[in-house]
Amino acid sequence: MTSGDTRAAGVAVRAGADWESGAVVIRRGGPAHVVVPRSDEATPLTEDQVSGGSPVARLVNAHPWVPDVAAACLVLLVGLVGAMFAWEAAAGAQALGLYPEGSGIEGRVTTTWLVGTAAGAALLLLRRVRPLTVTALLVVACLVSLLVSGVLGVLGLCLAFAMSTVAATREPRTTWAVLGGVLVTVTLALWRWQDLGLIEILAWFGSVPSPTWEPETYLAQPLFSPGRRAGSVLLLHTLLLLGVAVGSAARARRQHAHDLVERYRALVRERDQGAALARADERAHIAREMHDVVAHNLSVMVALADGADAAFERAPDRSRDAVRQVARTGRAALADMQRVLGALGPVPDADQAQEPTDVDLPTVVERFGAAGLPVRATGLDVALPQDTAVRLAVLRILGEALTNVLRHAPGSPSVEVAVRRTPTTVEVDVVDAGGTRPGDGPGTGRGVVGMRERAALLGGHVDAGPTPDGGWRVHAVLPADDDGGAR
Repeated sequence: MTSGDTRAAGVAVRAGADWESGAVVIRRGGPAHVVVPRSDEATPLTEDQVSGGSPVARLVNAHPWVPDVAAACLVLLVGLVGAMFAWEAAAGAQALGLYPEGSGIEGRVTTTWLVGTAAGAALLLLRRVRPLTVTALLVVACLVSLLVSGVLGVLGLCLAFAMSTVAATREPRTTWAVLGGVLVTVTLALWRWQDLGLIEILAWFGSVPSPTWEPETYLAQPLFSPGRRAGSVLLLHTLLLLGVAVGSAARARRQHAHDLVERYRALVRERDQGAALARADERAHIAREMHDVVAHNLSVMVALADGADAAFERAPDRSRDAVRQVARTGRAALADMQRVLGALGPVPDADQAQEPTDVDLPTVVERFGAAGLPVRATGLDVALPQDTAVRLAVLRILGEALTNVLRHAPGSPSVEVAVRRTPTTVEVDVVDAGGTRPGDGPGTGRGVVGMRERAALLGGHVDAGPTPDGGWRVHAVLPADDDGGAR
């Protein structure tokens, strides 16, 4: 993922000091930003960390039952206060002649109101566990309340809380289907059975006869007009739509937090995968360098030491020269080893870190010649490219090919080395005629693999395999600039 992709996703990744506390969520008037720590042992980011910005949000995340208890307490409070208003409105309606004398409408309305309040508050405590079931039971309670005494009470408010939970926990399609069913059912019941709604309570509150006041006119029959019932229907629709809006907003925030967490985890996976690939690439690079340093130089040193031991009695001068060559080869190997190990730490100049100790093709060939290989070389004075990586690859591939001859084809009567330069490539060709003595074994194949990997990293290739006359050929082609350069 590029930096542009990260900004488009609304997630900011900062490579700073290691944080032991895990991911950091930043809010500065805009969308939340996730800061991914560099530590591999950072605490995983959770949705609670993203959404829990304010103290109230942290309290709700830690104790999900708090909103349910708060809603139930609010319903109880509103229900108790509303019951007093409903009793006095029912008594006033009876005094005005809207209900027959002695009908007991006050007690029936008040009892139904209080029972509906208690049932609604109890059901709200379960709305988070069974939102659809609670909504269905509240609709039934509304129908019973309207049928028994013609009042809805606070059950409309309870339905709004229940629909908020449905919208927060269910898909929008389910939410709107449930809302449609609730609206149709309760609206028809209101229109058919409601006698005392909000407008009636406000209109007839305070109409109870007292010693200082008597109603002047008693109405002959109840006048519950469709207009007043339309006001109750409008209030119910407003409450339910408000509940759905609040629940949908909560679901959107939770979904946003989930998306941020998923993006954070994707970034962490991408970071870890990139680090793993970088480590694997570095291990492969170090393995190639160590193989070249150890296998090449030690093979030459072993061959020189064996030659010095064999010539010690009959040709002490040649033996002494071989020992000196062993020392020079060992010093060169030590310098190469220090360079490879130094690459594990901070290196001020990458090209300097790659620069090999031996930069002279004739020196490399002469060293193997001193170890006993009958090498005939052409093109060793060709101008190698200025690119350090290409020059290093030429030296390493040539050294690996000659080392393989020394180890696996001892006694070979001839070894042909050719280095050629074209306008776009550098070619290295090493062909031996086959050994006359047993070699050191089949080998691990690491050398051939390393040559091919070096060439592939530069856009070239290496072909290695037996020749028809029983020998072995290594042919490498590496890309090079047209202008060439000094060796």
